Amino acid sequence: MSNWLKIYGNRRVLSLVGLGFSSGFPLALTASTLQAWLVTEKVDLKVVGAFSLVGLPYALKVFWAPLMDRYSPPWFGRRRGWIVSLQVLLALAIFSLGYCSPASFPALVAFAAMVTAFLSASQDIAIDAYRADVLHATELGPGAATAVVGYRLALLISGALALILSDHVPWRTVYTLMAGVMLVNTLFTLAAPEPEIRVIPPKSLKEAIWGPLAGYFKRSGAVEMLFFILIYKLGNVIAGAMTTPFLLDIGFSRSDVGMANKVLGLISTILGTLVGGSIVARIGINRSLWVFGFMQAFSNFSFTVLALIGKSYPAMIAAIGIENICVGMGDAAFIAFMMSLCDKRFTATQYALLTSFMAVGRIFAGAPTGVAAQALGWPIFFSLSILAAIPGIMLLTRFAPWNGGGSMASGQWPVAGGQEKGFSAD
Repeated sequence: MSNWLKIYGNRRVLSLVGLGFSSGFPLALTASTLQAWLVTEKVDLKVVGAFSLVGLPYALKVFWAPLMDRYSPPWFGRRRGWIVSLQVLLALAIFSLGYCSPASFPALVAFAAMVTAFLSASQDIAIDAYRADVLHATELGPGAATAVVGYRLALLISGALALILSDHVPWRTVYTLMAGVMLVNTLFTLAAPEPEIRVIPPKSLKEAIWGPLAGYFKRSGAVEMLFFILIYKLGNVIAGAMTTPFLLDIGFSRSDVGMANKVLGLISTILGTLVGGSIVARIGINRSLWVFGFMQAFSNFSFTVLALIGKSYPAMIAAIGIENICVGMGDAAFIAFMMSLCDKRFTATQYALLTSFMAVGRIFAGAPTGVAAQALGWPIFFSLSILAAIPGIMLLTRFAPWNGGGSMASGQWPVAGGQEKGFSAD
């Protein structure tokens, strides 16, 4: 317990719970919660489906991230100034969205939702950059873990709780309450510390755009690194895309699946990320990526077992628990790894670039999973998803060797884990 307090008790790491909460909070309000509102207002399902495009700013945020590296509001510091400003704007946007009418003016709702998503993606840029700037090398794993915990809790409030409230009060009231919660998030930002090292920002917009790209791609193996980020979690992406259809197909009710994913899944993920963050702090990022990479891969086998057994509540609980714990541990290490790759002058742009590639992998890898599951059957599908994790694990020998060493100054990749480390990708 004392070790956990030492790891998670310092102000830099602890503040990221609130900032992670702020980062995740608007997402459901423009996605699942908004879709539920549209359905209750009898909006055509084709229109409801088209609202998925509202999430585009999250995939495109790398294009305006350089502006947030170059410029900053004249209050609360380089990163916190952006965060506070965007939190206030998000509260206003969420409030305004609640006063739109999906039945009468769906286009206006779409516009308000797109504005909210744009502000939310911009907030993500600033929070991700702040997290990479403020944490010490040994705190990257715990910092990633606490941010994920906050993020997951936020999705529960703006997703599940918002839906429960909508059964008792009008949607306008729901979104007004959510706007109030968003505004309270500014307190987390005001309480967060400034980074100890003052970084000189880019002197021009041109430098803010080309500096991070040149700094990244001049490193040996830069393109291959993007491919690694694309595929490291491929096995879990493939399995995760079909988890809900699989559970429903073998006979579980929607309530069963919802309770398991929302409650058990949340608890398991929080446990996994916290344990994972503490392990990263102890053994370093490189070794954690190896250990958690194998654990993530073989956690999919729990669904193979469930597919062979059939409908079984204990087996379902075990499968979801194991998978979420292992994925949570992997998230803590992988997020810490990506943060360690960023130059602090251009954290916003470089981290946005890396997470955009991760999102592309998630989108495109998930697309053909339905066809594959239908053709192969559930046991073989989940078994083969384990094999999909092998290429990412194999690339660890190059980008995160068990005993990595080197320095960023020599054009090598910085990997933090107990101390600043790096390695040659030659």
